[in-house]
Amino acid sequence: MTALPTSAPTRPERARPVAWLLRQLSRGLVQFLLVVVGLLWLTPAFGLFIGSLRPDEDNAASGWWNALTDPGSLSFEGYSALLENSGIVDSFWNTVLISVPATVTVVVVAALAGYAFAWLEFPGRDAIFLVVVGMLVVPVQVGLLPVAKMFGAVGLFGTIPGVVLFHVAYGLPFAVFLLRNYFAEIPREMLEAARMDGGSEWRIFVRLVLPLGRPAIASLAIFQFLWVWNDMLVSLIFADSQSQPLTVALQSEMRQFGSNIGVLAPGAFLSLVVPVAVFFAFQRHFVQGVMAGSVK
Repeated sequence: MTALPTSAPTRPERARPVAWLLRQLSRGLVQFLLVVVGLLWLTPAFGLFIGSLRPDEDNAASGWWNALTDPGSLSFEGYSALLENSGIVDSFWNTVLISVPATVTVVVVAALAGYAFAWLEFPGRDAIFLVVVGMLVVPVQVGLLPVAKMFGAVGLFGTIPGVVLFHVAYGLPFAVFLLRNYFAEIPREMLEAARMDGGSEWRIFVRLVLPLGRPAIASLAIFQFLWVWNDMLVSLIFADSQSQPLTVALQSEMRQFGSNIGVLAPGAFLSLVVPVAVFFAFQRHFVQGVMAGSVK
């Protein structure tokens, strides 16, 4: 019996290995580019860390990369000297006392206001929300001098509470806008069911809305903390020598850069590592908050 000739592979069957190979190559190229970008992003931080471990004379004579060939010259003496510098230590704690209250206050007030603008009915709700959104376009430089004059009249100028209040005031418009839009995506049926079960608005907010809004709240907390921690402009205006944060203290040390590099490098790395640690601690919630609403 004569065997029937087998048919030649069709064009889609031939194209499958080629398409698979192209997908693998494109995926590998994307991963390679991400690794390159990550290394470029980490290089300055790594160089700053190495420079903070080198003696002053080595930093003045050569670049930080020369220490890779002589790791025995690295030590933590710079950090020991930093801890003995009362001005830098005090400014670090001032930064904590400014950043934490400013972040917590903005998150709490914005969460309450966002829920109210999203799900509570009261006169002028939409008009007030438009005013809040309109405040987003007001640059921070516009309010520096008027607010400084007002703080001077009430005794808040040059104090930590004054710096905190300014950060809270300018952080709230974006915070309210962000959380209101996120809370508005919660299904109405879910809230109505909670109200029919006898839940008060406060109970619904604490037990239902806050857990559902955790990604957006975490994202807001990270944004606000990074803005306040890295701020220097507001603190230069509103803080005095007793309440200045770490950024202002390091800027003051820059005036004598050559003789203070042993303090600047460890202090700058300390100022860098804290917000990076906070970001990586909450990065899972941060990614969820950023991606929320992008996919229906």
